[in-house]
Amino acid sequence: MSTLRDAKIGQTVKVKKLNGEGAVKRRIMDMGITKGVPVYVRKVAPLGDPIEVTVRGYELSLRKADAEMIETE
Repeated sequence: MSTLRDAKIGQTVKVKKLNGEGAVKRRIMDMGITKGVPVYVRKVAPLGDPIEVTVRGYELSLRKADAEMIETE
């Protein structure tokens, strides 16, 4: 199982599944990260937190903890 956190800079991955529950999962979905959507990894901060991605044409910063909840393929 790979997650968004494992994706490399410059890689585009497809969301397979969202783990987590309740408010956290809802917040990720509200950001536009839903099943089947492509996510492009733009940058990763030097210490790995946060991760900058492009989703549905806009830029987004995610914490490592949130990125680990997003399963990709």
